Amino acid sequence: MTAEPTAPTRPTVPSAYPETIEIRQVRVSDPAAAPLLAGLDLEYRTRYGPNDELGRYPDAEFAPPGGAFLILVERGRTVAGGAFRRLDAVTAELKRIWTDSGQRRRGLGRLVVRALEEEAARQGYRRVYLTTGPRQPEAAGLYLRAGYRPLHDLSVPVETLHHLVFEKDLPARGGRGQDVRAPEVQDA
Repeated sequence: MTAEPTAPTRPTVPSAYPETIEIRQVRVSDPAAAPLLAGLDLEYRTRYGPNDELGRYPDAEFAPPGGAFLILVERGRTVAGGAFRRLDAVTAELKRIWTDSGQRRRGLGRLVVRALEEEAARQGYRRVYLTTGPRQPEAAGLYLRAGYRPLHDLSVPVETLHHLVFEKDLPARGGRGQDVRAPEVQDA
């Protein structure tokens, strides 16, 4: 007797967020991802000048089985999102984390990071790694509040660093995405 394949799981929105928010896993080429990519491109150019950051990785790296691209949609509009890709067998690298400039200060970035962590753990990753630029202090603050450990030298002036590097261990997961230890308490 052959087991039936299980449907892919979708991240769920914690109850603290409005019912109008939906988390969707999409492909980079999905039209619903376009606002996120356009917003990121503008953000990167505004803060760092001309660059090709969004062209550094093939779209396939942000798709299962090794990656994911998640968007938050509210009332039919993409308001936030992010992605991860495989860095190594146990490590997912978070990328493309963005919140619409008119939707910031609502906790949507924290929700994106949490959803990416949950999906990475479901895919079997045990660690998350990420970098952000020195001209994105709000991103660095988000990662610190979400329990990420800085891997860069904190005694060096941030403006002298090319990247700010962070990591976080994910809870161990058993088969079919089941936690095998108590979940960590996270900043809400």
